[in-house]
Parts: sequence; structure tokens; C-alpha cells
Amino acid sequence: MLNFDLHNPTRIVFGAKTVSRLDELVPAGARVLILYGGESARRNGTLAEVRAGLGQREVHEFGGIEPNPSYETLMEAVALIQRKGLNFLLAVGGGSVIDGTKFVAAAVDYPGDPWEIMESHGATVHRALPFGTVLTLPATGSEMNKGSVVSKKATKAKLVFASEHVFPRFSILDPTKTYSLPLPQVANGVVDAFTHVMEQYLTYPVDGRVQDRFAEGLLQTLVEIGAEVMAKPDNYDARANLMWTATLALNGLIVAGVPEDWSTHMIGHELTALHGIDHARTLAAVLPANLQVRREAKRAKLLQYAERIWNITEGSEDERIGIAITSTRVFFESLGVPTRLREYGLNAGHIDEVIAQLEAHGMTALGEHEDVTLAVSRQILEAAL
Repeated sequence: MLNFDLHNPTRIVFGAKTVSRLDELVPAGARVLILYGGESARRNGTLAEVRAGLGQREVHEFGGIEPNPSYETLMEAVALIQRKGLNFLLAVGGGSVIDGTKFVAAAVDYPGDPWEIMESHGATVHRALPFGTVLTLPATGSEMNKGSVVSKKATKAKLVFASEHVFPRFSILDPTKTYSLPLPQVANGVVDAFTHVMEQYLTYPVDGRVQDRFAEGLLQTLVEIGAEVMAKPDNYDARANLMWTATLALNGLIVAGVPEDWSTHMIGHELTALHGIDHARTLAAVLPANLQVRREAKRAKLLQYAERIWNITEGSEDERIGIAITSTRVFFESLGVPTRLREYGLNAGHIDEVIAQLEAHGMTALGEHEDVTLAVSRQILEAAL
């Protein structure tokens, strides 16, 4: 097992009817900005419930944060905060809203060009406004980590930053808030959480037995509940398990002491930035192809994955690995998520532009061994077609 330093200060408040606890979680004198995405949060009553929970505090709203939050939109929120003198943020939504709120929190008092936050991957962040979250879409785990992904429309850049200063102070996780989600968003959440676990689990063995079993438990849970969360939107237990699994998939627990990959995500980010494909759907296309192209480097963990997640114990090693990769693809497709880039209108002619963006953003040595060169990324994209 590798050395590690694990710290997570986010308080989780989990369960039905917990939004009312905002009054005890937000400082009494806070001047609050609620950040959210579309109008669904207003239509389904969540915004009204949040406002009621905040009591008599000064409250302002900022809506319109995109599914892939843009720098341009987020800077409008920064300007509003500066103009009104607000001092506490509350993200109401899924990972995109929370990611955007993290950037806003870091950008409000940033001394230079705020885009430097993204270009430095968070190294230049030394303070941020405090914020909490009310999670409505389980997927990214952003409600309990220090990471954020933001896009810049002007340059079609989609970059990642992380900072100890942008852990949420608290996150309210009420599974009933997911009942009204469109099913494609629920499916995306399952795929996103599954791939988060895979990026930390399916690398190479370091005898991290506890981490492996944690990760395998999360993967098994997602496989077990995948059909349930799609077929029965008001199944509280299934939605509760999805919500908690997605949080645990990226809160630092399963990556402690083990190597991590993230090449699937980096390639997927470029596809989203260039072509507007949902983040999770880029992952569904890239992950199986990535495993196929790099099956030799990942052989030991692929065999473990085949046995422990898919119960594949017969056949040669190559056969078992092949079935495990196919099983992954079939699972995503059973949720209604296509796993081929051609199903999103892409062909071989689109690959050069993706490779050029990877190079422009310094993504030339990805993966747990830093051996996913631009040539290997090209092979992965070709296999994903």
C-alpha cells in the first residue's frame, strides 16, 4: 500500500426532510447566494424549501449554471457577489452546480485573472468563500471533495482544479430530491459514479486490500441498483444507495494508498468541450475502449475485476478479461447509455481535434504509469468509435 494523507472536513447530513436543517448549518448572520442550474429546482419546490430553511437571512439567487459550468457564466456570479457584498454560498443542484460554486468561491477574492485557478489546477488558490450544498443529482461526488471542473467557451478548454480551500462546509443529501430527475440524468449518475471508482480501482495491485474491497463494494452496489433506480424513481432505498455510493466514489476514501488513472476522464473532458456530449456519456464510450487498449498494463486488476464484480472465473485469462470489458459495456447500455462515439455522431475525422486539445492542455502522459501518450489516446479514441 502506498503512503497517503487523508483529510475530509465536509459534514454530511443525509436523509429525507433534511433541507430544513439549513438554519442550523448556515451561520446566522450570513448573506447568502443560492446558485443553481435550470428552473427545475424552482418548479419542484426545492428552491422554496431552501429559502424557508434559510429563515430571515439575506438571500440572493443566481441561476443558469450549465451542465458543464462555464467560466463566462460563473464570472457573472462572482460579479454579483462582489456587488452585493455576499459572504456565504449555497449550491443547489448536482455536480456541475457544485463545481461551479467551488470556482466562484475561489474567484471572488482572487488577486489575478481567475482563469489562472484552472490553469494552475488550484495551486494558486489560497482562500475561498465558505459554502454548503444541497445535492439533487447524485453523480460526481463533488459534494464531498475538493475538486472542480470548469469550461471556458472562448477556447473550448475544460480543466480541473483542486484545493483544500473548496471543500464544502456541509452537504445535505436527501434522496427524495432525486425522484423527479429525468431518467437519462439518473443513468448518467450511475455511469459517472461507476467510472470514478474504476479510475481509482482498476490500475495495478499495491496490496491495498481494504481499498479494493471498498471499491468493489461500490461497484457491486451500482450494478445491483442500476435497474432499480431507472425503473422505480420513487424507490427511496435504491435512490439513497445511489446517492451515498456516488458520494463515496470520489470523497478520497477509496483512493487513499492506491494509484489512480483518470485518463478516461481527461479524454472525456475534451469530447465534452468540443462536442457537447454529456460528461458521463463520454466516459461510457471511452472507458471500455481504454480497458481494451491497455489490457496488458492492467491485466492483474482486470482479472480481479472480472472475478469479484462479474463472477467470471472460467476460461483463459484473456477470455476472462474480454468478458469483463464486454460486461462493463453491456451494463452501461442496459441503462440506455450508448458506448460508441459513432452513436454521438463522431467518426475518425474528429479524432485529430481531440488529440490536438489534449496536447494543448498538457495531457500527453496520462494514466497510473504516465504511459498514455497522445498515440495511446488516439488508439483509445479509435477503439471507442
